[in-house]
Amino acid sequence: MIEDLPLQQIQIDEQVIAYRESGPVDGQPVVLVHGWPQTSWAWRHQLAELGARGYRVIAPDLRGTGGSTVFKHHDDYALRHQVDDLIALVDALEIDRATWVGHDWGAPAVWSAARHHPERFAAGGSLSTPYDTLEKGFERVASFVRRDVYPETEYPAGQMDYYQFYAEEFDSALEQFEADIAAFFANLLRGDEPGQQNVVWPTATVRRRGGWFDGGPAPAREHDPTVISTGDLKRFVDDYSRTGFFGVNSLYMNDDDNRAFVEQAGRDRVSFPALLVVGRHDYVNDAAYSELASPMRELCDDLDIRGVDAGHWVHQERSAEITDAIDDLARRGAPR
Repeated sequence: MIEDLPLQQIQIDEQVIAYRESGPVDGQPVVLVHGWPQTSWAWRHQLAELGARGYRVIAPDLRGTGGSTVFKHHDDYALRHQVDDLIALVDALEIDRATWVGHDWGAPAVWSAARHHPERFAAGGSLSTPYDTLEKGFERVASFVRRDVYPETEYPAGQMDYYQFYAEEFDSALEQFEADIAAFFANLLRGDEPGQQNVVWPTATVRRRGGWFDGGPAPAREHDPTVISTGDLKRFVDDYSRTGFFGVNSLYMNDDDNRAFVEQAGRDRVSFPALLVVGRHDYVNDAAYSELASPMRELCDDLDIRGVDAGHWVHQERSAEITDAIDDLARRGAPR
């Protein structure tokens, strides 16, 4: 049951890494890595169902979120540190090789781990954020903006304009998000309507509007029950009331270091089975209508691409489809 997913913690030196686990200890390992701005609770459906299918499923809280240690500096949240945490966690749990899947910023964390530790991967997958994109920073993802929708003269950063808001107004972003955390999540964790791929998305004007919500706190709004329940909302609010948003927002502050980390690996091709799930209504991480997924298509030798009728939060909005996709990926990576 979803409710039977208590948070566990391990201590590594002076750092705490929190995680949720389901399924038998001797099951085939699956590691699920959340992104901005969530916690391991984002994987509640997959934890419950994949665990019931016999997998050993691990979902960590990234540093700065949930029950994991909150660090004080932007560079503490570079991908090299996220990878160190992930490898330390599976080492502590005595997991040698696993199927790894990441969503949003969890995807570049997973793929950065794959570049540096391919021997730990039986298979790997992305939800919403394709391989070889976000781990290379803003310029990389902005290069795939559809200029037929976002003319460069008017929208130089396209729908990725929000990305630059952190670098330019980091403290303001924190203040706006933390002013009303419940309203923030109720506004953010929503499904999007189909057929909007040729519409200028609000994330394209974040800087000129002074913030995600026109420079102030998020407006009061009912949560979207197709994505989260009242109980889910409370969990995210409680967690971020403790940690704040410094850690997850700092994910956007390490482009130079993240690119260097990619280059240090000296490895681009992916030979193990790979998965990309694309939300057809995700108009920010636009892998459905732009060429954002083209590097992953080119660099993965054994790639399964699946489109689902969902927005950005695919694993919550279409939980059964995503669970099945991860199950199929794990089967493709299982020892033969």
